[in-house]
Amino acid sequence: MTTENTAPNRTDGVLTYAKVGDLTLESGAVLPDVTIGYETWGTLNEAGDNAILILHALTGDTHVSAGHVRADASEQDRAYAEAAGWWPTAVGPGRVIDTDKYFVISPNMLGGCYGTTGPASPAPASIDPEQKPWGSRFPLVTIRDGVRAEKRLLDQLGVTSLHHVIGGSLGGARAAEWAVTYPELVRSCAVIASGPAATAEQIAWGHMQNLAIRQDPAFAGGDYYPGPGPVTGLALARRIAHTTYRSAAELHFRFGRDAQDGHNVLHPLTAERGRYQVENYLDHHGTKLTNRFDAGSYLAINEALLSHDLGRDRGGLEKALARTTCNWTIAYVDSDRLFFPSDSHILAASLPNPVEPAVIHSPCGHDGFLIEHEQLERILATSIETQDAADEAKPQGRKHLWAVA
Repeated sequence: MTTENTAPNRTDGVLTYAKVGDLTLESGAVLPDVTIGYETWGTLNEAGDNAILILHALTGDTHVSAGHVRADASEQDRAYAEAAGWWPTAVGPGRVIDTDKYFVISPNMLGGCYGTTGPASPAPASIDPEQKPWGSRFPLVTIRDGVRAEKRLLDQLGVTSLHHVIGGSLGGARAAEWAVTYPELVRSCAVIASGPAATAEQIAWGHMQNLAIRQDPAFAGGDYYPGPGPVTGLALARRIAHTTYRSAAELHFRFGRDAQDGHNVLHPLTAERGRYQVENYLDHHGTKLTNRFDAGSYLAINEALLSHDLGRDRGGLEKALARTTCNWTIAYVDSDRLFFPSDSHILAASLPNPVEPAVIHSPCGHDGFLIEHEQLERILATSIETQDAADEAKPQGRKHLWAVA
């Protein structure tokens, strides 16, 4: 499933590792010997400027779409590459994000558990001679820290300019930070179901999720490895989060006040009462996450999301965005109650050249950006076509003025 190199991965959709060195964090701490897990699709052109960076959401991974492997690939790599991925209709040959034309890169967020250095990763020998997992010693990382680590990956891959940076939710925050931190590198930025900063309400929701994990006795202060850890707390955190990912109208339409078949929700003993369908739904999603995600990484990435603020130490939002030179596409889900439509409008209105946000119509709430594929893909198709036209319109001798040396 994994290989380790510093060159473009010519086998599509296989998890690859790149070492990007020591990283000085916003906090001043140094995270040594950072590794980034990533996948690629397509081929980087000679100019290094046909790259599209796709950034996952909170508990997402690098496997955006199915890929293919060489005939001599291992069965493990083959099975991994052939899995559909979380955005299979948008990324691939001939699709909106055409891997016959663009070089697509999908990195795992700093602090994650899908190949990138995180709390479950072994600490380097310089920190711990026994190289036990980082656990409670893992430092606070921010969205900006993650973007700076990803920039080192792109440097290794030979990327000189990004045709697009695209992300939804946490990925949208990462995409916007990319445009502000590296304006000379980003030609177009698509921010989906996100905003310019974590709001007080989003911090409150995140705080409850983090407490659910930290107050599970199995968390052990963060040093629960190699055991299963705080699975009860992680499942509860996911229940809280998932409630914010769906709309009240959808939950009412799907479940209402209905009980599970054969359950008595008015049992005389509270401890033995039956279950409402919506309770079972949340329990399912909580348990499902514990089978694929690390609680320490959930905390690390959730804390990074809470740190999100494009204007921090940059003179405010408008001054931060004034440094950007890219084309912007901003879209929101009209029923989103985690990143409200107003978050997108604030971001769009604060740009040096304000844009009108696109609307994804969905009854499903925040998760609508993952559900309404056709609407989102139409929005992205327009954004990509616009950037293609802008590239073609540049004089031949000036085509790569934005490229980084």
